[in-house]
Amino acid sequence: MMKKIFSKSMIGIKRYLALWSIGLCLPLTMNSCLKDYLDVMPDNVATVDHAFANRFEGERYLYTCYSWLPTIEGQSIYFFGADDVWTWSFNHESYQWPWQIAMGRQNTNSPLVNGWSGGQSGYNFFNAIRDCNVFIENASDPTKMLDLDPQMRKRWIAEAKFLKAYYHFFLFRMYGPIPIVDKNLPMDVDLETVKVKRDAVNDVVNYIVSLLDEASTDLPVSIQKMATEAGRVTKVAALMLKAKTLTTAASPLFNGNADYASFKDKDGKALFPSTYDASKWEDAANACSEAIDAAAGVKLYQFSPGLFEMSNETLQQMHIRGAVTDKWNSELIWGRSGKNNNRDLQEKASIDMMDPSVGKQTYAGSYFSVTLNMVERFYTKNGVPIDEDKTWDYAGRFELKTPEEKDRYRLEVGYKTAAINFDREPRFYGTLGFDGGLWLQNSNKSDKTPWKIHGKFGQAQAKQRDMYYSETGYWIKKFVNWMFTPTNTSYTTESYPWPEMRLADLYLLYAECLNEIGNTDDAIYYLDIIRQRSGLKGVKESWQNYSTRPNKYATKDGLRDIIQQEREIELAFEGSRLWDLRRWKKAILFQNRPIKGWDIMKKTDVEYYQARTLFMQQFIAPRDYLWPIEDGELLRNKNLVQNPGW
Repeated sequence: MMKKIFSKSMIGIKRYLALWSIGLCLPLTMNSCLKDYLDVMPDNVATVDHAFANRFEGERYLYTCYSWLPTIEGQSIYFFGADDVWTWSFNHESYQWPWQIAMGRQNTNSPLVNGWSGGQSGYNFFNAIRDCNVFIENASDPTKMLDLDPQMRKRWIAEAKFLKAYYHFFLFRMYGPIPIVDKNLPMDVDLETVKVKRDAVNDVVNYIVSLLDEASTDLPVSIQKMATEAGRVTKVAALMLKAKTLTTAASPLFNGNADYASFKDKDGKALFPSTYDASKWEDAANACSEAIDAAAGVKLYQFSPGLFEMSNETLQQMHIRGAVTDKWNSELIWGRSGKNNNRDLQEKASIDMMDPSVGKQTYAGSYFSVTLNMVERFYTKNGVPIDEDKTWDYAGRFELKTPEEKDRYRLEVGYKTAAINFDREPRFYGTLGFDGGLWLQNSNKSDKTPWKIHGKFGQAQAKQRDMYYSETGYWIKKFVNWMFTPTNTSYTTESYPWPEMRLADLYLLYAECLNEIGNTDDAIYYLDIIRQRSGLKGVKESWQNYSTRPNKYATKDGLRDIIQQEREIELAFEGSRLWDLRRWKKAILFQNRPIKGWDIMKKTDVEYYQARTLFMQQFIAPRDYLWPIEDGELLRNKNLVQNPGW
């Protein structure tokens, strides 16, 4: 049964005007809540009729629906919360809420990144859904926005349905079973109806999928008016979100998870499916296939150096970097330009003193620190894990080595660095910056003259102050557009949309689904397409020739591990890892290990290259797989039940 929340007879354009959340009022205080809402409405706030009086006003309201999308900036759940990114604690640890999740500080009193009722870097997604419902209801009324073309009306309604599905999906990933909000209720609804219950996982998933099926029918295949509509959603984005939803639902966290077998609401209704359903992988695979077919005009990105002198080896490194930072490139399925603090993102990913010739930079760089845990997940140059490559010295990975001329496009020749930085795949060098590594920008003119990274204490890129340095000795080069150019006072760069969805992600989802339904060859085909772009051999050839487990790909379990690690590498730091580790039920494995980095306060090679423990993570399962609902919400609405373990 679909659940509903309040609607108002009058609503302001600004969402800070007493927007309602699930179970906002206790029964005894409901009338005062309504009165408070009405009291704060100033005389000049627009009514719903005014908000949809014409096309211009209606489109403004549609943008309000988009405005709830999470901000892409340094303090975001996109980048923190798992085991891959760390930072310094000087003066922001107390309010860096996503990072605190990674430290095991999630709680029920004031939940971190609260998506249910908002707060602590979280958005109240139920309010977002409410705005979408207001738009859909009014845009569907043919007596409103009379100057709006019928086809455009259908498209706008479809966009709102997509966003409504997206906000449900975000809540689903966080909380699992959630109240479905299909429509807003009138103000005179009875109190018991207001006190909503959580809907079962399967019902939530089916509802999201139904919304996306409706939306995809009326959305454009691509954006034609980039000057005015860049960042708006398309049919392909809707179909990919459907594929992501169904793949998530088919994954171990939500598909017959024994940990939640007894999780029920107060009426005894089971909120999680009790048994594993293999057909969910079939549904997810079909959705991926449908999305890929619709994305016929979308292609895996290939970096073009133009007149820049660049070796093939460097070009392979730039493919992964450009897939993220080259604006509106061929691989984007949904690029988010709104609420994307792109300059902040590039600053925080960059190194201090990138170009030593222009003096000390004044921008706030070096915020994201990549953990050694994540550094080890990238393949060797042979395209297999470092602990499987029979030609690579895994035991000696922390020893010192001196790069030779053959390493010149990956490392600084003659400058000692750790063995773990040698003979890695192109995506390693395109994604990461590190002591002894190279940092290439357009202003270098040639990949024979890149900037060198010297990260030991006292050197140019080392810690210079209490803030803005790499806590681990590794930077996210992948986020910095190659037009980023330091100046004596600041920098210039080219902004880019955040790649909320890109084709490589869709291919990897499809490979995952294909493997689960036993279609090994096709799964490997999609893996190999992605690997080929990065200059790697195919899965079969790589494992047969270099792995200590040469037949790993031939079993479902083995290929599953390969696919998952491929996702970790290809989509590194793009906001997937936290959700992937949870839906795979692997966070308990990866987030119960020490977070490590180099000893960055040391000056000599031997002292610097000691793996230092920054933090000992603790992930408690099954509790930590789902977000807690705030205690206050449970008090206000006695029909809600808390997630297990909280």
